[in-house]
Amino acid sequence: MPTTPAPTAAKTDAPPPRSVLRDTAFLRLWAGTTASGLATWALPFVLGLAVLHRDLGAAGLGLVLAARTAGFLVAVAVGGVLADRHSRRAVVLWSALAAAVAAPLLAAGLGRSLVLMAAAAALAGAGQGACRPAFQALTAETVAPERRQQANAAMTMAVRSATLTGPALTALLAAFLDVPTLLLGIGLLWLVAALVPGRGDATANPAAEPAPRAGFRAEFLEGIREARRHPWFLAGLAALVAVIALGYSATSVALPLISRDRYDTEWVLAAAMTAYTVGALGGALVIARLRPRSQGWAAFAGLAAYGVAPLSLVLPVHPVVVVAAYAVAGIGIELFNVPWFTATQREVAPEKLARVSSLDFLVSYGLAPVGLALIAPAIDAFGVTPVLAVCAAACFLVPAAAALVPTARHFARTAPAATD
Repeated sequence: MPTTPAPTAAKTDAPPPRSVLRDTAFLRLWAGTTASGLATWALPFVLGLAVLHRDLGAAGLGLVLAARTAGFLVAVAVGGVLADRHSRRAVVLWSALAAAVAAPLLAAGLGRSLVLMAAAAALAGAGQGACRPAFQALTAETVAPERRQQANAAMTMAVRSATLTGPALTALLAAFLDVPTLLLGIGLLWLVAALVPGRGDATANPAAEPAPRAGFRAEFLEGIREARRHPWFLAGLAALVAVIALGYSATSVALPLISRDRYDTEWVLAAAMTAYTVGALGGALVIARLRPRSQGWAAFAGLAAYGVAPLSLVLPVHPVVVVAAYAVAGIGIELFNVPWFTATQREVAPEKLARVSSLDFLVSYGLAPVGLALIAPAIDAFGVTPVLAVCAAACFLVPAAAALVPTARHFARTAPAATD
């Protein structure tokens, strides 16, 4: 009778999982996601250059960016349903192509037709929104479960690197290229996002097989029901919304004011924002290999660390302390983001993953403009210090409360088995 090898021997002899950076399929997906992230970041920056060149007014810029946000919010919900109905790769292709088509339309309308620019911006936002949940689900199809945290860390590092180096690169290009040409360059980035990624594992999305389908509303509600099956997900979403709508919005509005009025220099503003991005890069690098025993609690602690940013603006501290606080906030946000994305890909039913991911983007991105719109009037009414103090308290307390929700400790409905 044959014997079964001892578990300890199998554990010792098994080779370590291959680095995700040596996986061609992932590298293609990474390149496409990076291109889409860079294009998404670059559009408002290039439109800002159009204002500087007097090709677009400040009111026109606000209208165009609002149209882009509206397109994103509508399409992210639709894209989640479509990516669960059909091939995630096909949804990435067509949504990125839509955003690519929007770029020359923006260039054509620049200085000529604000209506055309607003319509093109809505199309660009729709392409961006539809591809986000599809990319998230395609990562789960492309990368094996044991390497997804490393993959998600690599994705976020690419986005943060683009944020760090993008302004200098765009400013350099603007010295040689006009704004319409830069807009066409954004279209080329979207073409890369559309064409470079490969197909994932089709068996990972059984709902994409031809079958009678329920209506759009029914399928969207099915995604909400799936999200409700995971208390840790709802708790994390609530904590994320509090940090984005209150903490991030407050610091975005207050930091320029305090940099000007308290420190009498723009250096604090620039250094703090740079420190935040560098900190996020460092956080992604750490979490690519770090596996905390209580993954959810560690992630919520990282999210709560964002509270040090508004807190540093409340107190009359040396500007170096403000810069350091923003670096800590950047580290913390990625200590949350990467395990959050990884847990969603692991815990949510594969055929509903895109819809649940779309809820994440819809709620967090959708409420961010609301926070930005309310913070400035609140500061005018109550003063900057009380508003920042309340926002800092919310950043600390809401993630702490979320960590007490059942299943939040491990970001899983069942606790992981103990390992030797």
